[in-house]
Amino acid sequence: MAKHAITLIEGDGIGHEVIRAARTVLEGIQVTGELEFSWLEAHAGWELFERTGNSIPDETLEAVRATEATLFGAATSPSAKVPGFRGAIRHMRRALDLYANVRPAVHHPVPGSRAGVNLVIVRENTEGLYVEQERTYMNGEMAIADTVITRRASQRIGEYAVKLASSRQRKTLHIAHKANVLPMTQGLFLNTARKAATLFPEVSTRDIIIDNCAMQLVTRPEQFDVIVTTNLFGDIISDLTAGLVGGLGIAASANIGDEHAIFESVHGSAPDIAGQGIANPTATILAAVLMLRHIGEAATADRLERAVDTALEHGPRTRDLGGSSSTSEFASTILEAYRGA
Repeated sequence: MAKHAITLIEGDGIGHEVIRAARTVLEGIQVTGELEFSWLEAHAGWELFERTGNSIPDETLEAVRATEATLFGAATSPSAKVPGFRGAIRHMRRALDLYANVRPAVHHPVPGSRAGVNLVIVRENTEGLYVEQERTYMNGEMAIADTVITRRASQRIGEYAVKLASSRQRKTLHIAHKANVLPMTQGLFLNTARKAATLFPEVSTRDIIIDNCAMQLVTRPEQFDVIVTTNLFGDIISDLTAGLVGGLGIAASANIGDEHAIFESVHGSAPDIAGQGIANPTATILAAVLMLRHIGEAATADRLERAVDTALEHGPRTRDLGGSSSTSEFASTILEAYRGA
């Protein structure tokens, strides 16, 4: 029996509920005797900051480093700058060098999901505008933010994306950029990613301007397989692609580096429904699917993903998908589907 050490970080708001639901499902799988988990619980986020003045304690980073993978719930980030506060997931991405943000968008049997969509957004995860280097001039009349693009980061995200594309059936990669307007920063990214793509000549690689990419995603998303882009553009279009397949409630994400990986739901902490037991845990359970694949449990991951689709198709669904199921009830439905698969 394979044994895996996993860190769990609930985070804020509904993060507590969806992580507990995912843990219930994974522990139910463990009962079948296929694999075994040991859990290390850690803490991060706005709620922790309010209690302790530190949103990312050193022991949380050490917990992530000490285990094979981490499953993260949701985080709150205040819209206004708060002295001393660090956004939980953004800080962990940089501190742990989790340079690849991987966001699949796959058709699921839910309202609004478009049949035929099966693509992945690969987003550079450590630089761009998200270096958070801003300043103001002229008594606040002008604000400037730096964007940082390096050859090193562009090379490794390009290599990651083309390697991923080479493992998929269609073997197609789009490099999305805005080099026509920003030839130095976006041009460096584009040219470096193009060069990286030559490592896998069997992959059909083309570039696409980001605004055209957004339009094409809305009109003909079925044409896309893997899209690689910079941090801000990836953040935006990955939410767009989530909208193509049913919304953020079923959107999962992976933050992957050479040594560590954190898997998370894409949605926020939803404080308006936190504690009510009605949050949809699908995104977190699909994040667990990504985690299982990452730690070498592909067969279990595939079976769990099929169970999720069975539960989504036959119900009962959670309220955000038009049903009345609670968070825990829906997790139990998925586990029952898994056992019946």
